[in-house]
Amino acid sequence: MVKEIRFGPNTDEHDYNFKLKHALNFLEEGSKVKAYVFFKGRSILFKEQGEILLLRFAQDLEEVGKVEQLPKLEGKRMTIFITPKAAKKK
Repeated sequence: MVKEIRFGPNTDEHDYNFKLKHALNFLEEGSKVKAYVFFKGRSILFKEQGEILLLRFAQDLEEVGKVEQLPKLEGKRMTIFITPKAAKKK
């Protein structure tokens, strides 16, 4: 199962930590996480900021998950895939 987490290019610290906790839970359940930064209008100018945000997100989750695909820009969204390291069997 793939769970999506959406960021804006200027996501503040509190929202980031909130979404990070959700991603941790998803990975621990054995779900893949698809995190993406959605650029609206002129915010596409902050491409580097979005990439930094996603790489930091992957780094913060490296204990429970590994990056399947590095940040890639597709149209107006930059996406990263993270898979759980050890899939738990239920």
